[in-house]
Amino acid sequence: MLKLMRFSRLLSVLPLLFLAGCNMVVMAPSGDIAAQQRDLIVISTVLMLLIIIPVIFLTLFFAWRYRRSNTAATYAPEWHHSTRLEIVIWSAPLAIIIALGAVTWISTHKLDPYRPLDRLDAERAIPADTKPLIVEVVALDWKWLFFYPELGIATVNELAAPVDMPINFKITASSVMNSFYIPALAGQIYAMPGMETKLHAVINRQGEYEGFSANYSGSGFSHMRFKFHGLDQAGFDAWVAQVKQQGTMLNRDAYLKLEKPSEKEPVRYYAGADADLYNAILNMCATPGKMCMNEMMHIDMMGGGGKESAENREKLQYDNRHADEGIVAPAATVPATGAPARSEPAERTDGMQHDMPGMDMQHEGHSMPGMDNGADPAPTQLNNNN
Repeated sequence: MLKLMRFSRLLSVLPLLFLAGCNMVVMAPSGDIAAQQRDLIVISTVLMLLIIIPVIFLTLFFAWRYRRSNTAATYAPEWHHSTRLEIVIWSAPLAIIIALGAVTWISTHKLDPYRPLDRLDAERAIPADTKPLIVEVVALDWKWLFFYPELGIATVNELAAPVDMPINFKITASSVMNSFYIPALAGQIYAMPGMETKLHAVINRQGEYEGFSANYSGSGFSHMRFKFHGLDQAGFDAWVAQVKQQGTMLNRDAYLKLEKPSEKEPVRYYAGADADLYNAILNMCATPGKMCMNEMMHIDMMGGGGKESAENREKLQYDNRHADEGIVAPAATVPATGAPARSEPAERTDGMQHDMPGMDMQHEGHSMPGMDNGADPAPTQLNNNN
């Protein structure tokens, strides 16, 4: 019996062992935006528990109170309605839903990542003369590139910011979608090629925090992590000086080498970076000879080009890094790659045969455009995504 009691106690403690590896940073953040998001989680959970706990309790109570062996319980098989009970049953969840809706509506606008900050924390407003720190973020395969345009520096897989200074993040990606996430600072924001998302946040406590991609983006996704340092102003100035002292130059050639897929990339410092490099990455024209998206949009806005615009086709082929390696999608054929169709004509049971591309589609003097023998193939797709 004693052994059985000890074993039962061990089983009762076992769930706590599973929680030992949990990181509770989301519930104990160090930034004001993440703290407000934490409070939203707590408020929503409490409001839902106000109805969930009574329902669970009453379910167990009714099952025990009106069990078959309890002959003292009131038996009223003809009872079917009570206005007072109906009001209680429906008013409680209705009030909770209204409260949840109000909290969600207010928080959706107040915690909008595009909305500039109006406070440092719950007790302090942002001083009128405070200038935010601008950081331009680029998600690469599989590493993070950070530009500090006002400081003229850039880093790979390391980010730093002063405590109690608003940070304005501008976020994009070079090839595929990722998600920029520092749990201690704020919620996750997607990084997408050819688009710029924004995040306004502030760190309120010094420390070293984990940052990573929260959206699967390929084989190196698991190691797409970086360190975020919350520093006092003196510590941040020393960090900037270290980057300038130890860093190299990030120009177009250096970026194109950095852009190539790599895993477990070490921290890199760049003492200087081309001023227009981030905008070139955003507009998908960092590679020489490519047309920028904003230039293409301007042409479209002006009504488009004429026949001469056909020469722009090659300038608009993006994310084509593996084309020279012979890597194509398994089912890719004409016209995107020039590869012939893989399947042979299938023989039908009725004696007829399915025709393949290139057959004569003429019928009673009619023909389908682009399907006549000898006709030019359809134009190559503008974006050969892998």
